[in-house]
Amino acid sequence: MSLTAQTYWAEHAWLDSGVEPGVVIKTGTNGRIKAVRKGIAAPPTGAVTLRGLTVPGLANAHSHCFHRALRGVVQAAPKATAGAGTGHAPDSFWTWREVMYGVADRLTPDTYYALAKATYAEMALAGITAVGEFHYLHHEPGGDRYGNPNAMGEALIAAAADAGIRITLLDTCYLSSGFGAEPNRHQLRFSDGTAAEWAERAAALKSDANTRIGAAIHSVRAVPVDQLATVADWAREREAPLHVHLSEQTAENDACVEAHGFTPTTLLSDHGVLGPRTTAVHATHLTQGDIRLLGHTSTGVCMCPTTERDLADGIGPALKLQLSGSPLSLGSDSHAVIDILEEARAMELDERLHSRARGHWTAAQLLRAATTDGHAALGWDEAGRIEADALADFTTIALDSVRTAGPPPELAVETAVFAATNADVRDTVVGGRHIVREGAHQLVPDVPSALAESIAALRA
Repeated sequence: MSLTAQTYWAEHAWLDSGVEPGVVIKTGTNGRIKAVRKGIAAPPTGAVTLRGLTVPGLANAHSHCFHRALRGVVQAAPKATAGAGTGHAPDSFWTWREVMYGVADRLTPDTYYALAKATYAEMALAGITAVGEFHYLHHEPGGDRYGNPNAMGEALIAAAADAGIRITLLDTCYLSSGFGAEPNRHQLRFSDGTAAEWAERAAALKSDANTRIGAAIHSVRAVPVDQLATVADWAREREAPLHVHLSEQTAENDACVEAHGFTPTTLLSDHGVLGPRTTAVHATHLTQGDIRLLGHTSTGVCMCPTTERDLADGIGPALKLQLSGSPLSLGSDSHAVIDILEEARAMELDERLHSRARGHWTAAQLLRAATTDGHAALGWDEAGRIEADALADFTTIALDSVRTAGPPPELAVETAVFAATNADVRDTVVGGRHIVREGAHQLVPDVPSALAESIAALRA
């Protein structure tokens, strides 16, 4: 798609120097920032005005797009009142998973495209300019391949483009229902049979200006130990991002130790999975040795606080991981909400609950996890900054809403991170294109209807 050069004038912008008033951002026909000028008191003639605080685009480093259809369904389950004298057994990740499988069973390439386009449009409205889609719905229910073996993945790529955001498709190897167990009937459509067959199919996926192709190991329970290296080597040869669910549940840790005598982190380390291009997702239940391994290998960690609290996973050791050397990123995962600002503050607030102390990260550090480090985890190293030659991806957060009004401009980052929500995102620009303008999506005119219709189609 051809791009036109554009000039934007940001009322305030978050740059390397901090919050600056009156910033001109010029974008070029290549989708990158041509120039950034500070101290411009009024919009130049022809410039698009961005009112509020303009920051680099937010990166959603972990998404399961189809989980958007579960919002409100699993949260409202009667078992949620367990322990209040109802007689219900406690709900858990494992009971939630059965509901999730029911949605997965009903998706086709066409319905997946419709749901993904609407969900990615919701992300754009929330200021997200790039998403990492942890994709394992590869085949037909029952496991037969589509005529195009990558029909489902290509539906996601098309959906992101049509919703106006970038995507890193993390094509996921998923071969087993547990240590030494065959896939269950739901998981048959996830499996390629072997890691070698997964690698052959994934190799046919292509990157473009809007798309990066990465890899994922679903988990140590879903990829047999003798096949981990195949996935890791595939990603290493391509210098592609590699993501993996890690220690989200204690039951998985216990099963791994019983099967192999090691924690999942040690198992991944022994088979060459960890490293600077790898991101561990959740990393909730770790030993001190696990934390050292992740940090010393510079393995990133993606925290998903809204999902981790929704599924009662627990609070991960984010601070210890960062201090050990692991860069942190953020994801909305199951999309209980899609709000990266909420994920950022939740990481700090959850740590406060755990430690009963305040101030573990500054607002700027949290915003960096949501922008620069999130994009790096997805293989978009040229994004996440407002500077010349960076991708022209940025978003503007209102400073005059009922949530953000009052604090002075010099505290705009603190206001954005600790008070603003997705509802305060006013503008989103991706590759220089104004995708969200004054809160309205320019490519998907009615996002709520698109969401409602695509989800209703799965329930028909």
